[in-house]
Amino acid sequence: MSYTTSGFAKITRHDNLFQEHVHDAYKAKGKLHEPSVCTECGAVYHEGRWQWLTAPKDAHRVTCPACHRMHDHYPAGFVSLKGDFFLSHRDEIMNLVRHHEQHEREEHPLQRIMAIETKPDDTLVTTTDIHLARGIGEALHHAYQGELEFHYNPEQNLLRVNWEH
Repeated sequence: MSYTTSGFAKITRHDNLFQEHVHDAYKAKGKLHEPSVCTECGAVYHEGRWQWLTAPKDAHRVTCPACHRMHDHYPAGFVSLKGDFFLSHRDEIMNLVRHHEQHEREEHPLQRIMAIETKPDDTLVTTTDIHLARGIGEALHHAYQGELEFHYNPEQNLLRVNWEH
C-alpha cells in the first residue's frame, strides 16, 4: 500500500468499486454494557453477542435490535413465496420456514420472523435479519428446488428473496 503526499493510503480495487461503510440504524453504535438484557424478549448481551441466557439481576436494561425492528415494523428481510407448487404445498412449505426460523433463533436470538402475510396467490415472510431471509430461501431451494433470487440493497441493509416453484 502506498501513501500519497496528503498522508492518506491509496486503495486500489480490481473491480473499480469502493466498498462504503454500511449504515444500520438497528446495530449498536458501540459496545453495550455487559451483561445487558432486552426488556422485550429477555435475550442477554454477553461476551459480545446476544444469547438466550438467564439475565443477572444487575444487568443493564435495553431493547435488542430485533425487538427494535419489530416495534418499528421495519424488516431487514423479505421472502416472497409463490408458484403453483407452493400453492399446492403451502402448509408443508410454511412448516419448513417456521422450523428453519426456530432452529436459527435458538442460536441467534436476533434472527426472527416478524410477520407472515398470506394472500391467495403468494405469501410474504418478513424477518428481522438478512441472514435469516437468505437461509429460508436457501432451505426452500435445497428442499424443493424452484427459482431462487436474491436482491440486496446495501444502503438500507435490506435483502429481498424471491422463491417460486
